[in-house]
Formats: sequence, C-alpha cells, structure tokens
Amino acid sequence: MSRVRKPAVAGSFYDGDTARLRDHVDLLLRQADEVDLPGTIRGLVSPHAGYVYSGLAAAVGYKALRGLQYDAVVMVGPSHREFFDGVSLYSGDAYRTPLGDVAIHGEIRDALASHSPLIELSEVGHRGEHCLEVQLPFLQRVLGAFSIVPMIIGNQTRETCLSLGNAIAEATEGKNVLLLASSDLSHYHPYDDAVSLDRRVIDQVEAFDELALMAQLDTERVEACGGGPVVSVMHAAKLLGANQSRALFYCNSGDITGDKSAVVGYLSAAFLQVH
Repeated sequence: MSRVRKPAVAGSFYDGDTARLRDHVDLLLRQADEVDLPGTIRGLVSPHAGYVYSGLAAAVGYKALRGLQYDAVVMVGPSHREFFDGVSLYSGDAYRTPLGDVAIHGEIRDALASHSPLIELSEVGHRGEHCLEVQLPFLQRVLGAFSIVPMIIGNQTRETCLSLGNAIAEATEGKNVLLLASSDLSHYHPYDDAVSLDRRVIDQVEAFDELALMAQLDTERVEACGGGPVVSVMHAAKLLGANQSRALFYCNSGDITGDKSAVVGYLSAAFLQVH
C-alpha cells in the first residue's frame, strides 16, 4: 500500500476545492509579470505564505516554467513546526493536493539518502509543514508530468546547507531536474525596515553568492526563514552549471494588505545556465 502525504493547509493557505484552486492558480499566473529569461532555468526561489499574500510573487517564477518539462523537481524548504538536525527526505510515495497526487522520484531519493548521514528518510518535518505543499499546485498547473524529491531542513547550519547542495548536485548530475527553494524573507518589521533587510538578501541572491548569504544569515544581518534552503539550492545549481541569478519579483505583505506596520517579505528568483 502506498503512503501519501495528505494536504495539511488546503482550505487555509490555499483553496481546498479542486475547481476553485485551479481557477485561482490560473488567475495568479495570468496576472503575473511575464519575464524573459536567457538560457536554462536550473533553479527557483519561491515564497510560501498563503496565496492571498505571496501567490502573485510565486506566480511570476512559475509562469516562466510554462512549456518546460522536468523529470523531477527537487524541493527544499525549512521546518516551521518540528525541530531536528540534518535533512528529512520524505519516505512515502507521493504528496497530495486537491489537484491530485505527485509521485516521489525514487531513484533520486535513494541516491540522496545514501549520500550523506545528514539526510534521513523520514516523515519528520513533513507532516504539518506548508512550505513545500503550497508550491505544488503551481507546479501542477505549469508542468506536464513530473515527480518530486521533497526535503525539509531542520537546523539550518552552514555544514548542513552546503552538504545538501553537494549531495543534490551529485544525485542529479545528468538528469533533467528543477531545483526549488521555498523561502519567505524578513518577518514582522515595519515596512521600510523590512525592505532594507530584504534588499540585502536579494543582493546576495543576484550576486549568486551562497557563501556570502550563508555568512549573513549566520550573523543575523539578514533574515529569511528558508535562507538555508536558498543556500543549498543556489550551491547545487551552481555545481550543475548555473552561472547567473536573477531576482524576478519582490513584494511584502504590506503591498497586499496596506498594513505596513509589521510585514513579511516575498521573493521570486531564478538560477540560470546561460551559454
């Protein structure tokens, strides 16, 4: 009997009804800016708040994937609800959303699990976590058939994040994969302070400098709840041939709600291989 990870935030972060969810994602994709990206998209950074807040920012990145095909999407996000060391790689067979089930890519999962003692096959970190789940309806609407490799980082140490990047690159070398980091930016600062903090993250992302970003996260000069996943994916993308990075869209919750007293930042970015 297959083990399927059931939706944890359908009906809260996004619509739990199949038709309404499909229509909402399609509306966000229509509303999103069209970006003209050179080369091959190797990786994305995408936010993970409720769609009413970060859906448009996410849609800009996902819109750029339309017409593309990937064998697997390697997904890396932070743990919001469970604390653990290392990386939890989902041990079941599929993730479910109201739009259907997305199978786990067994070959890549097994290669990753055998690569490093930091990576464990487990349901820990996945059970109530939203950061990967909210990405899936977008992927289901813009890609054809695909499978996923869903991973949650617990304690986002430098060693864990860079080691995971190395492992992803080795396990996916020669395969047609998209790397995806799920991250929001700063949380609950006044609007202008948040924009200043978030600009520092965006600068490091656009510089394609995962080591500088990790150093600033470690010293708390910047904030990003999925900063470690961004470092891992940026590192892996670079090892797999990406040589450019581009921020695609930035906003924060104050831009959406009008309440600028304490906002959350959202970034969509792409890692590109440009010949």
